Amino acid sequence: MAKKIRVLVVDDSMVFREKLAQGISADPAIEVVGTAADPYAARDKIIELEPDVLTLDVEMPRMNGIEFLRRLMPQYPLPVVMISSLDNAVFEALQAGAVDFVCKPDPNSDRRSIDAFINELIIKIKIASTAKVGHKKSELPHPQSLALSGTVSTAKIVAIGASTGGTEAINYIIKNLPSDVPGILIAQHMPSVFTRMFAERLNESCLLEVREAQDGERIYPGLVLVAPGDYHMSIVRSGTYYTVKCRQTEKVNGHRPSVDVLFNSVAEQCKAAAVGVILTGMGYDGAKGLLAMRRNGARTIGQDERTSVVYGMPKVAANIGAVERQVSLDKIPSLLYSILSER
Repeated sequence: MAKKIRVLVVDDSMVFREKLAQGISADPAIEVVGTAADPYAARDKIIELEPDVLTLDVEMPRMNGIEFLRRLMPQYPLPVVMISSLDNAVFEALQAGAVDFVCKPDPNSDRRSIDAFINELIIKIKIASTAKVGHKKSELPHPQSLALSGTVSTAKIVAIGASTGGTEAINYIIKNLPSDVPGILIAQHMPSVFTRMFAERLNESCLLEVREAQDGERIYPGLVLVAPGDYHMSIVRSGTYYTVKCRQTEKVNGHRPSVDVLFNSVAEQCKAAAVGVILTGMGYDGAKGLLAMRRNGARTIGQDERTSVVYGMPKVAANIGAVERQVSLDKIPSLLYSILSER
């Protein structure tokens, strides 16, 4: 029999804590080994109980969840799933080392919303239990400075897909690209509203213009479009330029946005005038789409196992022959730039 995932639940509300513990322990693969009302009690229980995964509320008395994460990670690198309200704090938590997050339901939510929240949390706990943590940003060397060369082919399109661990990986890549790159399209598995916050956060930290995509929007060099949460994003050729299409059609591989939807459309519309990048994430979404891109002449890059938080999507893509070059995260910006500079 498989060993159960040992979970410690940290939340300041006793009622919510009990509800959480009860809900997730109903899954036969999970055992809640303890609960804690604040980070100080949590620290003692981590040492005592040695859990596999922590669920952590962002808002807590005495010390908030993000500050706790920053102090915890260097000493006890543990997979952490944050439970957050609808705000930017989740990105700080991910930056501080959390593996993933779920959005806290409204206290007055109906039974169905609470059940959906618990189910999502269970899935994320299972993924987190397989995640590699403690791989600090400081360990990633700063890529060489990519000077504006004026020789980059702006006729190309770059498509990037990611899931668990992807927000930080994407942030690293986009932040280290110069402003003369061609249009970039991103499909990151993330709930609606958060994709807009993610795009705004990226926009503030890089030389490129980043925003959440809108249906019918034109793609141009120096622009990064993030697929809106709960919408598939694909690319359409309109004469001499491309636009994006955002649709709420059926989920693909259990996701909306799906990386496969984006990659397949790029394969079909852009053929060899594209570069596909598949990053950290659980599952297989994007692998077949990346293969379609490669077969149609596009260049393809996969993140390596060492720097992936979850080596799922890039592994499947590599196994089926979709990945032309597999490199560590810190090598991706310069590799991407050199591919785009080829004539």
